[in-house]
Amino acid sequence: MNEPQNDAAGNDPREPQERESLAPGVWGVVATPFQGSTLDVDLDSLSELVEHYEAIGATGLTVLGVFGEAAALTAEERRQVLDIAIECTDLPLVVGITALATRPAIDEIKAAQAVAGERLAAVMVQANSARPEVVIAHLDAIHRATGAKVVLQDYPLASGVSISTSALISAVKWCSFVVAVKAEAPPTSVAIAELTAAVEVSVFGGLGGQGLLDELMAGAAGAMTGFSYPEALIACVRAWQRDGYEAARDQLLPYLPLVNFEQQAKIALAVRKECLRKRGLIKDSGVRAPAAEFPERLRYSMLTHLREAAAALESAAANRHTTVGSY
Repeated sequence: MNEPQNDAAGNDPREPQERESLAPGVWGVVATPFQGSTLDVDLDSLSELVEHYEAIGATGLTVLGVFGEAAALTAEERRQVLDIAIECTDLPLVVGITALATRPAIDEIKAAQAVAGERLAAVMVQANSARPEVVIAHLDAIHRATGAKVVLQDYPLASGVSISTSALISAVKWCSFVVAVKAEAPPTSVAIAELTAAVEVSVFGGLGGQGLLDELMAGAAGAMTGFSYPEALIACVRAWQRDGYEAARDQLLPYLPLVNFEQQAKIALAVRKECLRKRGLIKDSGVRAPAAEFPERLRYSMLTHLREAAAALESAAANRHTTVGSY
């Protein structure tokens, strides 16, 4: 493998150095709401959605990711989405990069930097090869051109790339500007356990929180994902940090039927958007092709799961008020 030269800061990646790491917690992956038959970006709904994430205590936001349908947005629409996230919250931002090739990825990052400035905590770049030397060269070129910190995403369902955990570890160790890994190649808990034992940066799970409890036990720093009740993910991670497994399990358990329902293959995006619409967090649940539309045959199931989740959230709020009032 060709050894990369010193990074943009002049550091030799082979030499031990203190690593910067993305803050633990829940980084909400933000859906991009559309409206009407023309599926224009609904900036009003987007502002309400990102404000909700800040109000409930998200650590940060991930915008223009796979579930933000970034690949279906124009460059101007991506700029508008990023503008709203900046204007409507004070949260740090991770911006997803759609391109797998180096030069287009650099162009996307520079466009995001021009809008986000210091609010840009990192860019999320997908592993673009199974070969670690190719990934390292890709990330190194990106960092040299932009100076951006990187969240390395392993999401073969979206990228079409399957990379071993050992190759990911090599890439992270060589690239001192990688501040987190997002591990979304099942079995995620196995990969996360191997990653957290070998690297000094935060490792996050995704996939709608389906494996969150096992991922936390494997050493995950939290979750970087979307879910129509992100309050549950935040409560779970906080309970884990404070009191461990049983407390985290109790927080997440009432929502697990909805977590599983939302994360169904091929229709997960449409299901989540319809759930967000029913919650009143966005006005329309439209998705852009090639995403599949919401299957009406599943509406009864969805409404059942949403009722249970709403009851769980109401119960949790009542318990908090009771606890506060007892002092």
